[in-house]
Amino acid sequence: MKNFISVHDVSNINSLVKKALSYKAHPFKDRNLGADKRIGLLFLNPSLRTRLSTQVAAKNLGMEAIVFNVDKEGWALEFEEGAIMSGNTVEHVKDAAPILGQYFDILCIRTFPGLKNREDDYSEMFIHQFIKYAGVPVISLESATLHPLQSLTDIITIQETWHQPRRPKIVLTWAPHIKPLPQCVSNSFAQWVNAWGEADFVITHPVDYELAEQFTKGATITNNQDEALKDADYVYVKNWSTYTDYGKVYENDPNWMLTEEKMKLTNQAKVMHCLPVRRNVELSDEILDGPHSLVTREAGNRVWAAQAVIASILEQSK
Repeated sequence: MKNFISVHDVSNINSLVKKALSYKAHPFKDRNLGADKRIGLLFLNPSLRTRLSTQVAAKNLGMEAIVFNVDKEGWALEFEEGAIMSGNTVEHVKDAAPILGQYFDILCIRTFPGLKNREDDYSEMFIHQFIKYAGVPVISLESATLHPLQSLTDIITIQETWHQPRRPKIVLTWAPHIKPLPQCVSNSFAQWVNAWGEADFVITHPVDYELAEQFTKGATITNNQDEALKDADYVYVKNWSTYTDYGKVYENDPNWMLTEEKMKLTNQAKVMHCLPVRRNVELSDEILDGPHSLVTREAGNRVWAAQAVIASILEQSK
């Protein structure tokens, strides 16, 4: 594994999941793998689980992790090629990234979509410019369109909690929110579940909330949430804004919030969410605090997902 930007960087999902669960059982078994190496974590937007879990994972492998909040502690970066830098940006990524590549053995980047121009966001220019100029492996800590560490975590959580001989039915359902949110987590979850290919996968959302087909192809898609939830084994809850008329909120129907009453349609399904979650808007207290919820376990698995990815990159770079 040279970089970790999407599922396409992973040759075998099940093998990577097995590696992560092995680290969960024995966190320090490779404590010398990253000895005398540094990992840089650059954040262009806030983070809690992604930041801390990646730091813990790196420490478990013997690496020194250094965190830098670009939006608060550094110069405003320019990413456009040929830019005339007479505005607010002070430093170009083609000047900053090669230096960071000298400081760190692995560079992790967290960016965020502007939700104003779909073409700009879906070009993934920010993270691709770091890959182009840094000269070291790059790990996505979330980008404008994808969140691969979260999605790997989700597959890990499903695999370790599924003990039936049949394929599970997994449902990704849209949820209400008070503001427009990006499609990153939903795109990524769809991409990974489809690539994994070991589940019956359904996506449900209101009319006009379609996700990009490049990520959803292979899933069954319906605007009928009750129909989607029938006999589900896992329900992944997430809000996202519109894709076609980009970054909009057309409706905030509270009837799309998952409740215990709706859970009666499922096969005693486990409920997942990437966090943070707006309680009683996206998900009810009764679900989050009840026996169906996997959200705490899921968040804990973020460490093992990150550790498996970092270790794979370190092993290949030997």
